[in-house]
Amino acid sequence: MTVRTKTPNLLDNPPIPVQVKLAAAWTSFMFLYIYVDYFHLYKPGTVDDIRAGVVFEFDVSPTLLTMMLTSVAIPALMVMLSMTLPARVNRATNLVVALLYIPYSVVNAVGESWDWASFYGLSIGIEVLLLAFILRSAWTWPRTPAVAAGPAMTGLRQ
Repeated sequence: MTVRTKTPNLLDNPPIPVQVKLAAAWTSFMFLYIYVDYFHLYKPGTVDDIRAGVVFEFDVSPTLLTMMLTSVAIPALMVMLSMTLPARVNRATNLVVALLYIPYSVVNAVGESWDWASFYGLSIGIEVLLLAFILRSAWTWPRTPAVAAGPAMTGLRQ
C-alpha cells in the first residue's frame, strides 16, 4: 500500500512587466476619475446648475467641454501609451503625466464644503495613491546592462 501525502500547490506568481503595471494603474485611475465625476451628479443642485449652463463656476462652452474631454482623454491614452512606448520615453511620459495629475486631482476639492469631505477625501486619496504607484513603478523601472556596440575587444592591442 502506498501512502500519498498531498503537498499544497503553490500559486505561480510570475513577474509582471512594468508596462502592464502602468497600464493597469492608468485604467484604474481612469475608471475612478470618471465615476467620481458621475457620482458628483448626485450632489444636490449639480444637475440644476448643468441645466442652467454652469459647471462648477464655469459657463458651459465648447472650450470648457474640450478641456474636460482632454482631462479624461489623457489617462485613457496613458493606458495605450504605457503598453506601446519605448522604455525610456515611457518612463519619462509616465513620470511627467502622473506628477501633473496629482495637483489636478487635489484641486477638485477646492471650494467644497466639509459636508462632502469624506467623498472628496476618499476619491482624491485613491487617485493620489494610484498616481503614486505609477510614479514609483516608472521611477524604479528595471534597467539592463548596456551592451557594447560592435565586436568585443578582449585582450587585443593594436
